[in-house]
Amino acid sequence: MTELKPPCLAFDPATRSLRLDPHEPAFFQHPYEAYAFLHGASNVFFWEEFGFWCFGGFDDVNRLLRDRRFGRQNPAGIPDSRGIGQNRTHLSAFDGVEANSMLELEPPVHTRLRTLVNRAFVSRQVERLRPRVEALANELIDRFEPGEVDLLPAFAAPLPITIIAEMLGVPVEMGPQLLDWSHQMVTMYMHGRTRATEETANRAARDFSDFLRGYVAERRKRPGEDLLSLLIAAQEDGQKLSEDELVSSAILLLNAGHEATVHQTGNAVRSILAQGGDPRRFFASPEATAATVEECLRFDAPLHMFTRYAYHAVEAGPGIIVPPGETIGLLLGMANHDPSAFTEPFAFRPDRADQKNVSFGAGIHFCIGAPLARLELQVLLKTLFERLPRLRLAEQPRFRDTYHFHGLETLAVRI
Repeated sequence: MTELKPPCLAFDPATRSLRLDPHEPAFFQHPYEAYAFLHGASNVFFWEEFGFWCFGGFDDVNRLLRDRRFGRQNPAGIPDSRGIGQNRTHLSAFDGVEANSMLELEPPVHTRLRTLVNRAFVSRQVERLRPRVEALANELIDRFEPGEVDLLPAFAAPLPITIIAEMLGVPVEMGPQLLDWSHQMVTMYMHGRTRATEETANRAARDFSDFLRGYVAERRKRPGEDLLSLLIAAQEDGQKLSEDELVSSAILLLNAGHEATVHQTGNAVRSILAQGGDPRRFFASPEATAATVEECLRFDAPLHMFTRYAYHAVEAGPGIIVPPGETIGLLLGMANHDPSAFTEPFAFRPDRADQKNVSFGAGIHFCIGAPLARLELQVLLKTLFERLPRLRLAEQPRFRDTYHFHGLETLAVRI
């Protein structure tokens, strides 16, 4: 049965055209009402505000993420960071970082970069970090003041940025500055950005790069056991990882290594508290904890849209021809609630038999940090609710106006 149409959107079934302002609070505060309607009307639609075809069915999204006829690298040579107007001189530093980022590249360069970086993120390597993550989670909880605390800056943000900084071998005390640079850079992917937004992002990219180049030079002289030293060694072993590639890889890992985890931690805490009862029931065993994290990833993902470029004229769906160079949108949050893929898709059920999600992507760009993110989420959530089982929301949290990133403004709780 088709869901009632939310008043914030207009949909023409004849043309499959959607009009929906992503900055409309009724949408970004609760996008799942629109997704429910669209699943009933059409999983494929042309989103007017973005200007490209979007896919929200689970099978379509999973298939297109793996379809090598689509990719992240702009056929025109510029990564997905289009400027306001044609003049891009004000984005030279940002484009320089993106041009060497494995997230924005395709094989063979992507393969080489990912192979070098992946050695630090395989599951057996990540599992060694569990005691450190557990200790840090407990340290952060120990610092909570009695009464009310905002879990985002006090708990969700410090842990992942500390872990990734320690892995890379950059000063943990630089965490707040690294977060600031990262937040300024990711605004480039938001809908409706301005010239001022772009200039701020470019400054952040320049300052971030300069900071990391200093540490690359230091590690060349005094290598350690950190990831930056490993990447430098791989370059010197003939892998031809340039300094620009080193810097871009480090920025990507720092940005991606915390941004989504922070959002997902906040979203997960909100989802679990909304279930009522004793939250410890979701973490009764390692298996239950892992299943709860997977359901959190499906139920309220931190990234709702990922884009791809067409490299050929592709029939992406019945009657939909995407010309070369055009963008498509893959709606991860919508796909995770597809009623054709999930029983009771809008119910929070960690024990579901159809547990799966596309929150980490799929194919060659599947999130390299997924094992680390899963471990951090398992430890963060289990530690928080086991130590504070009576945790309650102090106020109803609101989501940020940042579609397609989906995260809370604040998460005030009472201890």
